[in-house]
Amino acid sequence: MTGKRWNSSILSDFATALFETAGLDTDKATTIAAALVEADMMGHTTHGMQLCAPYLKALKDGSMRREGSPEVLSDRGAVATWDGRRLPGVWLTARAVDQAVERAKLYGTASIAIRRSHHIACLAVFLERATREGCMVQITCSDPAVASVAPYGGTEPLFTPDPIAVGIPTSNDPILIDTSASITTNGMTGRLHGEGRKLPGMWVQDADGAASDDPGVLFTDPPGTILPIGGQEYGHKGYGLALMIEALTQGLSGHGRADPAEGWGASVHIQVCDPTAFSGRDAFNRQIDHIVSKCLANKPVPGSAPVRLPGQNAIQKRKDSKEKGVLLYPGIMEALQPWAQEYGITPPAP
Repeated sequence: MTGKRWNSSILSDFATALFETAGLDTDKATTIAAALVEADMMGHTTHGMQLCAPYLKALKDGSMRREGSPEVLSDRGAVATWDGRRLPGVWLTARAVDQAVERAKLYGTASIAIRRSHHIACLAVFLERATREGCMVQITCSDPAVASVAPYGGTEPLFTPDPIAVGIPTSNDPILIDTSASITTNGMTGRLHGEGRKLPGMWVQDADGAASDDPGVLFTDPPGTILPIGGQEYGHKGYGLALMIEALTQGLSGHGRADPAEGWGASVHIQVCDPTAFSGRDAFNRQIDHIVSKCLANKPVPGSAPVRLPGQNAIQKRKDSKEKGVLLYPGIMEALQPWAQEYGITPPAP
């Protein structure tokens, strides 16, 4: 992808101004803006500034709540459950990770489940909030109001792509894993469908269960579905992962598909572990650094690039974005023009 680039700080200030004018306080606005810009910097273009306009729409129509804090439903120190009250999911998740880190340093491990959160954007951008503190973090998310993935062997949509992200500290850059229980995402299939493009592989199936590379099968009546990881042959692997993620996010938070749909949002589960409470930081680093070195030294497939770690490419892209500017996917700034005009904010020049 080539095109115009924007200074990351100026772009973040622009998004912050939009969110503040839409009614969010400075803490919420700056947290969301920074996360969306960082997602683009890391190459997650469907979950970065692409979401700014939909978030502004949700704030305007009231489906995303502007004011207040989450309601604490349960708190046992190392475990807590929040009702997000439809507040901005990016802000809720960032706050929950930070609090889980604090509690993990006290208890060794800490988990926070959030129900009725609004959309939480890119999971990868939250990971270093924990790894910078020497902690390991796992974040899972699902949307009880959305269904686009069928259980293995089925043809009717039941799950969301159900993302899972894991941050693992090392002696150097952290390992940043950001994947999902499905082969692809709603954001990517929607984008490619809108552009009249095909998927790179047979990642979806039509309503009759025939595998396809056409994202358009998801927009028929009845709709097709995104395939779980493993596709039609080994999709039981993604199916199992989806069940685990739905249990962590909806079962533990006490709100999910068994309840009436409330619109685009999220159920979230966060777990943070402090290695000092287990084998100790040095022992943890010795094991993980050894694995990292063995991965990077592994003989690559002939003709392929050297083996890299999850997150390595994203970290390099972020570094390049800081130096050269943020490369936004075509159409993102155009979609924000009406909001900028309505709120009297001048969009930044590339």
